[in-house]
Amino acid sequence: MDGNQPQWKEQGLPMNFRDIHIPVLKERTLSLFAPALDTRAAVVIDATVGMGGHAESILRRFPDVHLIGLDRDQQALAIAAKRLVEFESRIRLVHAVYDEIQPVWRETGWSRPLGILFDLGVSSLHLDSVDRGFSYAHDAPLDMRMNAQDSLTAAAILAGYDEAHLRRIFETYGEEKLSARYARAIIAERVVRPIERSGHLVTILQAATPAALMNSGHPAKRVFQALRIEVNSELAVLERAIPEAIELLALNGRIVVMSYQSLEDKIVRENFLDVLSATCRQGFLSYLSITCPSCDC
Repeated sequence: MDGNQPQWKEQGLPMNFRDIHIPVLKERTLSLFAPALDTRAAVVIDATVGMGGHAESILRRFPDVHLIGLDRDQQALAIAAKRLVEFESRIRLVHAVYDEIQPVWRETGWSRPLGILFDLGVSSLHLDSVDRGFSYAHDAPLDMRMNAQDSLTAAAILAGYDEAHLRRIFETYGEEKLSARYARAIIAERVVRPIERSGHLVTILQAATPAALMNSGHPAKRVFQALRIEVNSELAVLERAIPEAIELLALNGRIVVMSYQSLEDKIVRENFLDVLSATCRQGFLSYLSITCPSCDC
């Protein structure tokens, strides 16, 4: 956890930050928060502030709101700090992962949040930053770290995990039906030479895919998803973060979660249903589950 905003502002920023991030479902998100935020000064936590698109829209729509923004990606925080500079007196931006939501909130000394937002998954910044290796559409080093300070990379996973471990993460995090075939192909190839670039991995996966399945979507899509989730411990973090957020939320507050794939969806729904069945507090949690069927990243 790091609140050193000046460090973020010194980083070089890619292109126009408003051009590279248009928030998904902005108006729907604002409408879900409105009942909790419209009539009073309130605290909102954007647990995945990213490049600040949703944070900017919340701060503009609700002029009395104070916002805490968390993100593990310092490049994204640098963009958010610049984008939100006009709201500087109403924001706190913190370099942290969203399962640190409670200690981050405590350090501000602010009241309990009436709104908490999670926009899960990979961002356009990650996909468009070719040298970070998130996209199978471009050849780049197999990094995939959302936090550059972390040590584990996708290349390290491919070099170090045994066949059973690779198969398991492809099955569990990628829901990949050809996980066993792909794991065998990776093990065989790394004996010949290290797998360190996304283009090399795509070639391996394409060669291991039966011809009859080549038109069923890009063979690398689910493997890349699985590697990204493993590198960043995304599901483990989410499993810790959602209960922490629910516990932190003020009475009559709202949590909005945008989820883009079934593994995230399941974790969030189960936590919400557990709380609703235990407390009968209908209406205090709002959940958006979004799919992106045309996404080919």
